[in-house]
Amino acid sequence: MPSWRKALRRTTGRPLSGSIEDFVVITGFSGAGKSQAMACFEDAGYFCVDNLPPEMILSLADLFQHEGSKVERAAVVSDVRGGEFFEGLLAVLDELEERGTDYRLLFLDASEHELVNRYKETRRRHPLASGGEVGGGIHIERELLEPLRERADVRIDTTDMSANRLRKVVADKMLTPETEGKLAITFLTYGFKHGTPREADLSFDVRFLPNPHYESDLRELTGKDRPVVDYVNNSDGVGEFYDKLVPLLDYLLPAYIREGKSHLTIGIGCTGGRHRSVVIAEHLAHVNDERDDLLVDVVHRDVDKPPRRP
Repeated sequence: MPSWRKALRRTTGRPLSGSIEDFVVITGFSGAGKSQAMACFEDAGYFCVDNLPPEMILSLADLFQHEGSKVERAAVVSDVRGGEFFEGLLAVLDELEERGTDYRLLFLDASEHELVNRYKETRRRHPLASGGEVGGGIHIERELLEPLRERADVRIDTTDMSANRLRKVVADKMLTPETEGKLAITFLTYGFKHGTPREADLSFDVRFLPNPHYESDLRELTGKDRPVVDYVNNSDGVGEFYDKLVPLLDYLLPAYIREGKSHLTIGIGCTGGRHRSVVIAEHLAHVNDERDDLLVDVVHRDVDKPPRRP
């Protein structure tokens, strides 16, 4: 028997004192990336437990608050793998609130199409699927999860995310920034032909600018290469675009900070996500990089995808 289960069995009565500073409950769709999310918390030094039945969450929370507990930060995953016990998760969260135990609920979502594809790739059986029908299991799961989705403190749609990108988003949204009071902003570039990113809080379409793809000597290059940078920055309309967008962000970003937002994803999209959007995002990141109230990052989702033939 794992040591934490033995400890739970010894847990009786009310907690004597509290030592835990952050208690995170992770749930969401099967195949949406909960294991990757938990790995992010593990890397940050959290005590983590996977596939924990809801009833045990209360005992674990009590254990963490007992005198002598050295656990200050913990994250647990509870999902439909718990079978009939999972339906009690809402009641458990209510009980935590009644006890005055602070927690944060992280919900991971993804499109049905993406979830089905992930199950096909791994060839694993959906825990609620009868006769191997993944789509039917997802529909049942959606009904069970909807109340939790509405209750979540943070919801992340992982449809278009790689494992590394998911960990980055979880860290940005759930882990305390090293510098308090700063807004972490990510300029995320993408190609519309590859789908719009669901995690973007704001999105700007730069397809009105001339497309370097139609220049034979630029097609194989990207917005990281100087010839493409010069081409985009010398295009008609780009200067006026910067003149309007930069002041707009100067207005919006402090407003998000005042509202207590810790992370903002700004999408910049063009046709393929390789040229115009990359140049624009890099420029905006450079403009904002020296600000004292921001932590700036740039992610180019589609820059390494091969260009389509003309």
